[in-house]
Amino acid sequence: MQEPIDLGAWLVEHPAASYIMRVDGRSMSGAGISDGDMIVVNRARKPKAGSIVVALVHGDRTLKRLRYVDGRHWLVPEAEGFADILVDEHVEIWGTVVGVARKMA
Repeated sequence: MQEPIDLGAWLVEHPAASYIMRVDGRSMSGAGISDGDMIVVNRARKPKAGSIVVALVHGDRTLKRLRYVDGRHWLVPEAEGFADILVDEHVEIWGTVVGVARKMA
């Protein structure tokens, strides 16, 4: 290592608008995000089609990819066995995922 790396500074662009949460589930395993991983979520970064986002759906938190299809936004999983979710008045986007960390066993 030539110089020390400050992971917090590297992963968190907007500290006041960011948070870290642990992933619970496998719906984004196709995107390389696994159960137990830690994700960095930036509320200041505007979500756009293709972003991975944290959303509140009917009071439950979920992690999905935001897609725009036929004039509508959808939350789309990246694993088999999970349904797409239409973004409507029951969905609130909580932030855009900007990093993922995994501790190797």
